Amino acid sequence: EIHKGFFRSDRGNGYLFGEDVVDRFLKENKLSRIVRSHQLCKEGYQETFGGKVLTVWSAPNYCYRMENKASVLIIDESCKYKFSTFEASKENLNKAS
Repeated sequence: EIHKGFFRSDRGNGYLFGEDVVDRFLKENKLSRIVRSHQLCKEGYQETFGGKVLTVWSAPNYCYRMENKASVLIIDESCKYKFSTFEASKENLNKAS
């Protein structure tokens, strides 16, 4: 399902935005990409809207129970990027018990 503009999240606790909002923001601010964090991503990162929005999550096994990976975003001098992912250390895997 493709959304346009701003719309309420399924959980009802905030708003989400469509690619049209991203395109307008990038154009008005003369940017090519938005990099953000603080949204859980099971694989440690997420690329949306063809790489125009990158989400970095740096807390592996969040709250000692989410079993998610984490990542670091590496950007070189020509603005090419890649994610380096990692998992929680063994001593932090079962702390929630």
